[in-house]
Amino acid sequence: MKNIALFGGSFDPPHLGHIKIVEALENLDFIDKIIIMPTYLNPFKSKFVADAALRLEWLKDIFQDDQNVEVSSFEVDQATKVPTIQTVKHLQQYYDVIYLVIGADNLASLEKWYKFDELKNLVKFIVVTREAVSIPDNYIKIEVDVPVSSTKLRESIDIKYLPPKIAQKIENYYKEHNVK
Repeated sequence: MKNIALFGGSFDPPHLGHIKIVEALENLDFIDKIIIMPTYLNPFKSKFVADAALRLEWLKDIFQDDQNVEVSSFEVDQATKVPTIQTVKHLQQYYDVIYLVIGADNLASLEKWYKFDELKNLVKFIVVTREAVSIPDNYIKIEVDVPVSSTKLRESIDIKYLPPKIAQKIENYYKEHNVK
């Protein structure tokens, strides 16, 4: 039996909060593998700063030595917005149980996700704490306390919140391409 945690997102840019989430997921004894799934373009967004291929490459660099993590190119390969349910259905071919990792800030809009009523029957949710957002008891909760978001980093890049392995690459890219 293979139980996976699907951790998707824009990762624009990837930061230490993302790494801490992966570390917390690795501590859950019911997760056999973590699949990190960068989006080509988040279904709720209209643009990105770093293109999908670059974000995918960064994530592969960050997690290349972690045997419990696979960085998947599935959504990037589609070259369009991919609803979560499409990714889940793709992964169901290979895995028994899919735990979908979301930030607590997504709880308010979760029912607006494409085919949410179907999605909620296909996955078990793991909700990551975020600021002061309350998480209902019917969700698995993991606490991660890194006061950073990709949005804030795009506005003002701060190398101390970037993965040390490729922090300089990421900082240089956003300083060159940032649209404030």
